[in-house]
Amino acid sequence: MAGNDTEMTGKKIFFLYPSALIQNEVAWELVQQEYEVYHVRSHDKLRRTLRRFPDSIVFINLDDGLSEKDWDSWIRMVSTEPALAGIKIGILSMVSDEAKSRKYNEIMKLPCGFTVVDRADTLKTVKQLYGFLQAVDARGRRKYIRATSENEALTTINIPHNSDYYKGVIKDISVVGLSCAFAVDPDLEKNTLCQDMQIKLQSMILKAEGIVFGSRMDGRTKIYVFLFTQRIDPDVRIKIRTYIQATMQAKMDILLR
Repeated sequence: MAGNDTEMTGKKIFFLYPSALIQNEVAWELVQQEYEVYHVRSHDKLRRTLRRFPDSIVFINLDDGLSEKDWDSWIRMVSTEPALAGIKIGILSMVSDEAKSRKYNEIMKLPCGFTVVDRADTLKTVKQLYGFLQAVDARGRRKYIRATSENEALTTINIPHNSDYYKGVIKDISVVGLSCAFAVDPDLEKNTLCQDMQIKLQSMILKAEGIVFGSRMDGRTKIYVFLFTQRIDPDVRIKIRTYIQATMQAKMDILLR
């Protein structure tokens, strides 16, 4: 069943003991390409949590956390645990080493291989990871990551309509659109263009333009779905992805405890 689910939704990608460079540049680039990325700093907690997501991808920072010998033991434990048979593992290191490359690529045959993180050219590293991620179908059929909002006070929307302003709470959001519910129904028709939308995502306030895709009833609450127009600022997309990753990371951190 997990395989069918991840075919639709994509796989989770965990960076284990990532360096600042890996987290802030390499992983960040993957987030901007709509991969579902998490950072973890406990191999024991991750191993337990992987049982809930047995089709995930793990990139280990070989330079941190454990010795190389202990990392090899950890990889063997994960690889031989029946519940984790679907986990795909790769190795990252700042140090170029032919022997290690041969061991992880040719002897242990890790599905996501051995990658040297190039300090001077992180995009080169990212492109190498893309190759592994495409080979294991990391994105599945999903095109965009979506985050659901639970802290309503910090995720809101304001729209001008008919000489008035309507405030709502965001239910979920991606770079292509959002769903929300308003305190007072603005009674929007399908295809209504809403300019000057103000979106609040925690401490970020963003401006966007959206079209009403439709609406539905959730009990007695009317949920509107907006699609952003092509005029959305690229920087707004970056900020939305950053918010989505932070929101999903916070939820994962709770599971990892």
